[in-house]
Amino acid sequence: MSVIMRSLSRRDGLFLVFGDLVVLTISLYLTLLVRYVEPPSPDLFIAHLLPFSLLAIAWLLVFVIAGMYEKQTTMMRLQLPDIVARAQVINILIAAAFFFLIPYFGITPKTNLVIFLIISSSLIILWRLTLFPRFGFKNREKAILLGTGKEIQELYEEVKANNHYALNFECVVDVHRDGNPNDIQRDVLKRITKDGVTTIVTDMRDREVELILPLLYNLSFVQTKINIVDMANVYEDVFERIPTTLIGPEWFVEHVTSDRHTFYDAFKRTGDVVAALIIGVGSLVLYPFVWLTIKIEDGGPLFITQERVGQGQQSIAIAKFRSMSGTKSDTGADVLKSKKKVTKVGALLRDFRIDELPQLWSVLMGDQSLIGPRPELRDLVSVYTDKIPHYTARHLVKPGLSGWAQIHHQAHPHHGADITETKVKLSYDLYYIKHRSFFLDLLIALRTIQIILSRLGK
Repeated sequence: MSVIMRSLSRRDGLFLVFGDLVVLTISLYLTLLVRYVEPPSPDLFIAHLLPFSLLAIAWLLVFVIAGMYEKQTTMMRLQLPDIVARAQVINILIAAAFFFLIPYFGITPKTNLVIFLIISSSLIILWRLTLFPRFGFKNREKAILLGTGKEIQELYEEVKANNHYALNFECVVDVHRDGNPNDIQRDVLKRITKDGVTTIVTDMRDREVELILPLLYNLSFVQTKINIVDMANVYEDVFERIPTTLIGPEWFVEHVTSDRHTFYDAFKRTGDVVAALIIGVGSLVLYPFVWLTIKIEDGGPLFITQERVGQGQQSIAIAKFRSMSGTKSDTGADVLKSKKKVTKVGALLRDFRIDELPQLWSVLMGDQSLIGPRPELRDLVSVYTDKIPHYTARHLVKPGLSGWAQIHHQAHPHHGADITETKVKLSYDLYYIKHRSFFLDLLIALRTIQIILSRLGK
């Protein structure tokens, strides 16, 4: 069932790419039709199709960076017009530069690009919002959710509203309601016989669920059409994060190992060194300007150093451009009781992550990676370890400058301790630790670029 639930990221992801290419091709034809007020000749269309096909590669990459191939959740659909508009403006700028720098194709379609921008943006939004939803699963498997709590409700609402999941929840059976296990068993049996339910998704760690597990297992043995699925797996596939409330210690034994990542770790280290050298050397040109603006604002030091917790809970020292009022170095205890404020220059440095640039040297030293869970201050780690189950699991891998949590959870705490938001942040870190790969790292890097560019547009 877990494989079925990943249909959006595989089948639908490829379908979205194919649909976008078709839309771009149709948009080109309609652009020439509008521009010349007659159907374009084959020669004219082909003359434009070749350079536009080359541009389509860059345009699809922009779509990836913009997040247009992530899971098409309800919230994603609401934000789609704004996302498409931003992506298409960038795409047209790329096209303009392309035709200016490469006059080989013999066309300089300035007016055509403006027309193409309008037509393609409109058709992409139309395709994504009205046509793509029609290609969901026609006959979704009927299922019930067995459990209670916030995660149960989140899962129910998201899957119910999106026909691109193979399951369709008929209802939620609250196992914590008043009554005895026999009442719940009768309710489950009624749903199976009356509604044709074939899948039961349940939280295996819920003590109330344990009371009716014998019934569920009997159903799966006697009626081969009944599937019993762990809610943790379904929730992970839908939301791409793993809340600690849905897993136990056995989860780490089963899913988090280092042996299968040996080649990946070596490849990633090589990529870290090469990228950190290129970006680090290139960024040196910014250092004098950062120093000058910091000195003009408050005359304080350029850098701060902090002790953070790295892989294996080892202490690592990181340097950053100073973005807050204060001294040369900070400790976790300072942050917990700090009254320091972000400076005006510091806010700008943080918006574009310029304050993180000195950390590239710790990437070269091997203390950090470009991609991974963000390293936390030692005193904050002590607080979170005491309050949040499995928090130390994030130290199984090398910390990074950007990570899965940073691109998905913008509400993560920046100053002081925040147990609630850090639990959410940890759920994304656990997902990354389980699924880390070259392609996931590449996606995080591209989405990080999108976040920085979006701040540039504000």
